[in-house]
Amino acid sequence: MLRFGPDHGPTVIAALPLFEEANRTRAAVVDVLRRLAARGIGGALPDLPGTGESLVPTAQASLSDWRAAFAAAVGSLAGPVFAMTWRGGVLIDGEAALAGRWRLAPLTGAAQYRELERIRQLGGGTDYAGNRLSPALLNELDAAEPLEAGALRVARLDGDPRDAAIRLPGRPLWRASEPGVDPALQEAVAEDLASWIATCAG
Repeated sequence: MLRFGPDHGPTVIAALPLFEEANRTRAAVVDVLRRLAARGIGGALPDLPGTGESLVPTAQASLSDWRAAFAAAVGSLAGPVFAMTWRGGVLIDGEAALAGRWRLAPLTGAAQYRELERIRQLGGGTDYAGNRLSPALLNELDAAEPLEAGALRVARLDGDPRDAAIRLPGRPLWRASEPGVDPALQEAVAEDLASWIATCAG
């Protein structure tokens, strides 16, 4: 688990978008956590089973394992812990004891499943942009819903008509052909998160 900033006071733990979108957005999410650290807010980015540096093969990953691992990571952090989830990462935090959940462009499990099927069909194979996924994981995703409880804040990009508390300028990095960053978006995310956490703590 990458750690940023102080080890006391509020901490933001991030859940990346799922699968290939995680590769495209990891640098941007890390930059947000660094910007929060500069504001005195701790940050954490865990590698869940079957992702990042995890030794578990992606084909053996399950949504239930991701949720349990994320909850365990939250439990290892001091102070009030807030989740920052992007896209399908919103499906990961449901079992964690969190002070609040901040979400960027969240997806339902059914929407995530449709995205995966679209990618598979475009690729013309049986994998998902190079990811071998188990039928059990796909079934879990198709039925999954984000937890709608406690302190919640939803952000979306400008031009997204769906309900949101705030709209942020920037590019949908998860749709890019290569990993990238958008400093204006990352600063906007960090500023809104820091202001929201201060409101929740006040």
